[in-house]
Amino acid sequence: MTTTTAVSESLRLCMALFRAQAVLSRRFDGRLGSWHGMSFGDFIVLLHISRAEDGRLRRVDLARELGLTASAVTRILIPLEKIGLVSRQTDEHDGRVGYAVLTKAGREILRDALESAEMISEEVVGPKAATRLAEVEKFLSAVA
Repeated sequence: MTTTTAVSESLRLCMALFRAQAVLSRRFDGRLGSWHGMSFGDFIVLLHISRAEDGRLRRVDLARELGLTASAVTRILIPLEKIGLVSRQTDEHDGRVGYAVLTKAGREILRDALESAEMISEEVVGPKAATRLAEVEKFLSAVA
């Protein structure tokens, strides 16, 4: 016997966003992984660090940008440090503050991966990127 459970439009939207995130991650992970040896999540982390003032980003600020906890960011950064894409830097005035900094290898792989990610995003989003981005940003500002 099958039962149908009615769900609200808001729950359906959340479920659709969850699925969209999974589909996008799978698409980007597959291509970035085979072309550049990184996941979409790794790419996003490197991109955020590269866009930070002075080319370094406090781990807590990176966590805020990504919507993650500081410990989750630390778990993400450890493998990136091990393969030489990111290094740790302490603040010269406060040893408790830790920064993530792109290495030369990190900057080079990000440059190549950015070109690939731009191509993938054009395929996925298509010509209405600005309209879709505005809608998503409006939604995120409402729920954040």
